[in-house]
Amino acid sequence: MIRKATILLCAACFAFGCLWFGNGSARAALPKADKVVVIKCRRLMMLLRDGEIFKTYRISLGRQPNGPKTMAGDSKTPEGSYVLDSRNPKSKYHLALHISYPNETDILNAHKLGVSPGGGIMIHGLPQGRIAPVFSDWTNGCIAVSNKEIEEIWQFVRDGTPIEIRP
Repeated sequence: MIRKATILLCAACFAFGCLWFGNGSARAALPKADKVVVIKCRRLMMLLRDGEIFKTYRISLGRQPNGPKTMAGDSKTPEGSYVLDSRNPKSKYHLALHISYPNETDILNAHKLGVSPGGGIMIHGLPQGRIAPVFSDWTNGCIAVSNKEIEEIWQFVRDGTPIEIRP
């Protein structure tokens, strides 16, 4: 009786471990976002699947968060429609997902102002050596979450996922 219960417990732990920590087939069972929406004024990022929010995150933005990014070095987080187009597993900010800023509109607007639109905008974790989240706007225009959260987002979001960044 005890042996049977132990075997069942071990089997349950193994199955849970595969789903939690992931093997090739269990990882595919994780929900995948088909859109990411950021609402800058609320410091909120939402992962959506089929129009429904399945995960939300508190975020930090660029040091000058109000208004859209217009040029390199303005420390603003962009506003508009983009794509999460690549990832950096060796980022100095733990993990990073690249946002396709600047888009054509951003480039044209910067050109009219005679400035560079900048680039290198990411969703990322914390600087190396920091474990506690930073609940203020501290990036150079990126969107930051905790390291645990970026690890989770990394699993939920595929390259090519659209991201909408709202004011």
